[in-house]
Amino acid sequence: MTYPGRRSTGRGTEPTLVMAAHGARSGHWESVMESLAGLVRRARPGRRAELGYLEISSPLLAGVLESVPGPVVVVPLLLAGGYHVHIDLPAVVARTRPDAVVTGQLGPHPLLTGVLARRLAAAGLRPWDRVILGAAGSSDPAALEDVRAAARLLSVRLSRPVTAAFASSGSPAVGEALEHARRAPGSRVAIASYLLAPGFFHDRLTSSGADVVSAPLGVDAGIAELIWTRFDEAAAAHRFRRARPVTSHSM
Repeated sequence: MTYPGRRSTGRGTEPTLVMAAHGARSGHWESVMESLAGLVRRARPGRRAELGYLEISSPLLAGVLESVPGPVVVVPLLLAGGYHVHIDLPAVVARTRPDAVVTGQLGPHPLLTGVLARRLAAAGLRPWDRVILGAAGSSDPAALEDVRAAARLLSVRLSRPVTAAFASSGSPAVGEALEHARRAPGSRVAIASYLLAPGFFHDRLTSSGADVVSAPLGVDAGIAELIWTRFDEAAAAHRFRRARPVTSHSM
């Protein structure tokens, strides 16, 4: 299908990356998303990469999708599946750009594991600390399992158990996981923030009573690399012309 004013979506045309974030009533949260999008653009100079929001923040994803010419690959800036990945985002795409290709969510992935490990180290993680992976949570069991899979990857990276816990929907809750972790005498408890940016859910983690809470994943070359990895996977699967692969050395 073609749209007025848009280039043909033929296979020889380079697709545009459109990053789809949720949106929040926080200027700080929005600034982190904008900075991350800037890092993604600098990773591949000359390639078009846009950022849009599902709700609340501006520009809205629907408007971004309507304005971008040619083929589009949408990468959700979401760490786990759930309503926004499986219902909300596909509905916006179907309404505004049914020709667009939508990738899966960012996590779980070893690149995210590396960022989590760096954030914990910067927060002062010690070898004997007990670790909780703190996520927002979801009513979707598959989304909760995505987070548990991310906890397993982090456990391997840190060579110690890591428990997934949730600040809203999902079990165990962060408080419950903390209570269980503190049963080991003398142990500090560290929470790895499995969130992209500061905001309501990160505030819940920092006020939970944990001894250490890492910063959100935020603006990191590893996340930019992961976004382009998701883009490349989709572009290759749909036989778009391949873009130059991104490496951490190019950021």
